[in-house]
Amino acid sequence: MTAIVALPNPSGGGSLENYIQAVNRFPILSLEEESALARRYSEHEDLEAARRLVLSHLRVVVAIARGYLGYGLPQADLIQEGNIGLMKAVKRFDPERGVRLVSFAMHWIRAEIHEFILRNWRIVKIATTKAQRKLFFNLRSLKRNLGTLGDKEVTAMAKQLGVKKHEVIEMETRLGGQDISLEPLDDEDEGLSPIGYLRDPAGEPSRLLEDEETGRRRGEGLRTALDSLDPRSRRIIEARWLREGDTATLHDLAAEFSVSAERIRQIEQKALGRMKTAMAQALA
Repeated sequence: MTAIVALPNPSGGGSLENYIQAVNRFPILSLEEESALARRYSEHEDLEAARRLVLSHLRVVVAIARGYLGYGLPQADLIQEGNIGLMKAVKRFDPERGVRLVSFAMHWIRAEIHEFILRNWRIVKIATTKAQRKLFFNLRSLKRNLGTLGDKEVTAMAKQLGVKKHEVIEMETRLGGQDISLEPLDDEDEGLSPIGYLRDPAGEPSRLLEDEETGRRRGEGLRTALDSLDPRSRRIIEARWLREGDTATLHDLAAEFSVSAERIRQIEQKALGRMKTAMAQALA
């Protein structure tokens, strides 16, 4: 499938920003649409169905790849590798397991990016920020005659350079050109392993997509709920709850409809109850 499904290319002629804007325009699939497309591909090898599944999740790859910029590798290359993982995930996805594709695909996307990082560990930039470059040059100068640094030397060097101990250890590892494990070997090494500083601690892509979809469904549910109200109830709800700036008071609406403020309150409470039920059904 990787050779058949044509995808936008982050390394192509256009800019990376244009690519990101393009993939963000592909619509997010509903659960029903995703399941139907996955069955079409699984049962009939429908490549158009597979293509739609891939395109709707390209934004996930972009979000995950953005969290792995710590080695200075081109973001376009990280996205390209992640796209390969996404296609592998689509090929193996089983909609009958009750798991959304975004959750299943994240493992495959990260696995491909991790492999790419490991293959390129030796050729990436040793220092990618001003602070790292300062540490790099100072550390090279200080450790010329010291060999491998012990804990005392690391502590003294960190104090002299005004940095944290783990930053000295990390830079010494890079200078030594050693092959190290991407994942931590034990709990104490978690902050020093590459996975500790490669991944962006910001929100998980699955959570961001889930929040986006939930917001969309809530908006649709609100519109459906409002459409279920009679004109007077809708006017009261919009004036009391959906107006930007000053909201109408019960007395304002009582004067408008020539009824008591208590009657307006009763209509409002009844309308809110109907809307709550309608929105719950829309989000179910």
